[in-house]
Amino acid sequence: MSHLRIECPRTLTDEQISGLCDVLIDCVEGGASVGFMAPMTRDKAEAFWRGVAASVARRDRAICLAIDEIGRIVGTAQAVWAGPENQPHRADIAKMLVHRGARRSGTGAALLRAAEAAALDAGKKVLVLDTASDSAERLYEREGWHRVGRIPDFALLPDGAYCDTVVFYKRLD
Repeated sequence: MSHLRIECPRTLTDEQISGLCDVLIDCVEGGASVGFMAPMTRDKAEAFWRGVAASVARRDRAICLAIDEIGRIVGTAQAVWAGPENQPHRADIAKMLVHRGARRSGTGAALLRAAEAAALDAGKKVLVLDTASDSAERLYEREGWHRVGRIPDFALLPDGAYCDTVVFYKRLD
């Protein structure tokens, strides 16, 4: 993780959106269950990130970017503010993605901590997330997240196979 920089911009540039597309496409092509089916097209990725950019600009969420020593985005995580008016204290950690070439380097942990800090700065006290990744489960547990339980056949992998998801929470107070 030498020379890794974490930024949480308030707006996303076209260049950042392009880099985020690269990471999302890599994750889906690698089989990650992150809400998209194969094939993952650049147009589909760009439409998704443009929607995220609009939400960031409205201050409905925070996005954190992991940037390597040559300025390339190698990972991202979001803290999405809860919608219901009775949950102003809660956020969801979403779309924590790390390019396959940057995994096992501390990038995921750095992104998770940055997303948690962004949520705390926004006054959020309870965070939730779900994951279909065994390695991410270990990361979340190391970072003090509490496992709620496993939901069988919750989603599909990009190839159409069913996968379980595990739900976690963390209190920030």
